[in-house]
Amino acid sequence: MIMFHRYTALRTSTTYLLFLFLCIAPEASFGHAYPDHADPRVGSTVSAPQLMVRIWFDSDLEPVFSTIRVLDASGKKADNDDGHVDAANATLLEVSLPPLPPGAYHVFWNVVARDGHRTTGDYTFTIK
Repeated sequence: MIMFHRYTALRTSTTYLLFLFLCIAPEASFGHAYPDHADPRVGSTVSAPQLMVRIWFDSDLEPVFSTIRVLDASGKKADNDDGHVDAANATLLEVSLPPLPPGAYHVFWNVVARDGHRTTGDYTFTIK
């Protein structure tokens, strides 16, 4: 009789732990922050000078570990070196730009999601 109770308790504990793991596992798989959309858009050609580069992500970012920079076609810094995660919207990474001449620009971003997963990427846009 004692053996039966131990087996039942072990099976119940194992079932509970499996259920708990299955509830938590989907959260862990969504750890990375991926871009949702950007302004200016990826690969776009814009006719008006841009004042900001903004990238919205699909999850909250860690402000201390998230960066953005913009370089011109020659690889020279083209932003105001004030990239940051927006205080009112933790999914928005942005940097301001001085008045830029026509040309191609390359945006580089590096973010860390709130759970610690790092994602990096880049894209270009052109000012006519």
